Amino acid sequence: MEPVNVSLESLNLVTLSPMLIPIVGALLILVIDTLKAGLDKTMYVVLSMLFIILDLGALFNSSAVFSTAGTMMGVFDVMLIDGLAILSQFIIVGASLLFIPLALTSKRFHEFSYPEFFALFLFMISGFQFMVATDNLILIFVGLETASLALYTIIAMHNRDKSFEAAVKYFTMGALAAGFYSFGSMVFYALTGSVEINQIATVLAANNYADIGYVLIGTVFLLASLGFKVSLIPFHTWTPDVYEGASAAMAGYMSIVPKIAGFVVTMRLFEFLIHSHVVWLEYVLYAIVVVTMTASNIWALVQTDVKRMLAYSSISHAGFVMAAVMIGSTQSNSALFLYWILFSFTNLGSFSMLWISRQKSLPDYQDSDHSYNKFAGMIKTAPVAAVIMSIFMLSLAGVPPFALFWGKLYMISSAISSGYTVLALIMALNSAIAGYYYLKLIVYMLMKEPVEGTNGAIYSSNATLSLKTVIGIAAMGTIFAFVAINPLLEFITTFVYNSGY
Repeated sequence: MEPVNVSLESLNLVTLSPMLIPIVGALLILVIDTLKAGLDKTMYVVLSMLFIILDLGALFNSSAVFSTAGTMMGVFDVMLIDGLAILSQFIIVGASLLFIPLALTSKRFHEFSYPEFFALFLFMISGFQFMVATDNLILIFVGLETASLALYTIIAMHNRDKSFEAAVKYFTMGALAAGFYSFGSMVFYALTGSVEINQIATVLAANNYADIGYVLIGTVFLLASLGFKVSLIPFHTWTPDVYEGASAAMAGYMSIVPKIAGFVVTMRLFEFLIHSHVVWLEYVLYAIVVVTMTASNIWALVQTDVKRMLAYSSISHAGFVMAAVMIGSTQSNSALFLYWILFSFTNLGSFSMLWISRQKSLPDYQDSDHSYNKFAGMIKTAPVAAVIMSIFMLSLAGVPPFALFWGKLYMISSAISSGYTVLALIMALNSAIAGYYYLKLIVYMLMKEPVEGTNGAIYSSNATLSLKTVIGIAAMGTIFAFVAINPLLEFITTFVYNSGY
C-alpha cells in the first residue's frame, strides 16, 4: 500500500488556530513557572490577556474567511467553522477577556496568585472553543471534558469552606453527565455508523426514522447531559451550590461561557430532529423550557442570599434562551445569540459587584456573605455602587431601555412569529415574576436604612482600577446597548442564516 501524502493546505489549519493559541499560552505559563517560580502574578495576567487577544484576532480572521468562503471544514473534516462556531467563540473569548483583568486585585482572592490558575483558565477557553467548532461527537466530548476538568480545579482553588464541596458536587454531576453523553453518542453511532451530526441527520432521514425508539433513547441521554451543562430543570441541582462555593466573579463567568457552548451543541444536535417533525422531542423541550423558566423564578423569590438568587435567575434565563433552540427558526437562533451577548454584560457585571463586597469574616447581622441585609441602605454608604447594581438588576428584569429588554423583546417576537403564542405569553409572565426579586434588591439598596455596622469602606478598598474598568464596561454595555442593537442583529442574522440555521 502506497503512503498517503497529506498537504497542509488540505488540513485547512486556519480552522484550528483559534483553539491552539490559548493552549500555547497555557503551556508557556507552566514552562515559565517551572523555570522561574514565584514571579509576580501581574505577568501571568498580562500573558493571559495577550493570548486571549491573539485568540480574538484569529477569530476575526476566521470570520473574514467565512464571510467570503462560507462554511469551512478542516483537519480531516473534524473541525467545522460556520456562523454558529464564530459567534459563540466571540462570546467565549470576549467574556474571558472581560473576566481576566479581575485577577488584578488584592491577594486575598488567593486563587489568582497561582500560575496554574491562568494555565487552567486558558485550557478551559480552548476546550469550550473545541466544543462549538465541530459537529463531531467525539471532539465535542474532548472539548467538554477539557473545559470541565479545568473548571472543577479552578472552583476548588477558591479555598473557601464551601469551595471544595462545590467542586466535588460539580465534578460528581459532571461525571454523570459525561456518562450520559457517551451513552447517547454510542446509540447514535450504532444507528448510523457515524459520529458526525450532519451525517447522523442524513442517515436517519434516509431511513425515515425507522428506529425511532433508539433515537428516543439516544436523545434523552444527550438531552440530560447537555441539560446539566446549561442548567435546565431537572438537571440544575448543582447550580446554586456551585455558584455559592465559587468566587462571585467565577460564578458570573460560569453563568455565561459554559452555557453558550452547551446551547450551540444542543442546537446542532436537536434542531435537525425538530425540523424532521419528531413531535415528541418538541413536546419534551417545550415542557423543560416552561418548567425551567417558572420553577427557577419561584425558587429565586424565596432566596435570602443575593448570590443564590442570581444563580436561580441564571437558570431562568437559560430556560428562556432554550426556547430558541426548540423554535428552531433563523430569527429565534439569532435571538439566542443577541440575548446571550446582552446577558453577558449584565450578568458578569452583577456578579462582579458582588465580588467587590466580599468579606473575609461575616459580621453578626449577616447570615451569609451576600445576604440582602448587607445591601440595605447602600445608596447612603456606597451610592455609586448602589446605582450601578440597580442598573444591572433593571436590565435582568427586562426594563427598557436597558440591555436585556431588547433581548427579551426579540426572543418573544421570534416565538410569536413561529406560532408559539402561548409560549410567548409564558415568557412575558415569567419576566414579570422575575422583576419582583430583582426589584427586591433595589428596594433594599435604595429604600431601607443601613444595618448597624455596614459602611462603604469595603467597596472603596476592594474596588481596584481593573475592577472599576470591567464593571464600567459592563455598565456601559448594559445602558447603551440600544445604540448597537440593529447592527449587532444584522451581523448575527447573517452568520446564522449563512450557516443554514
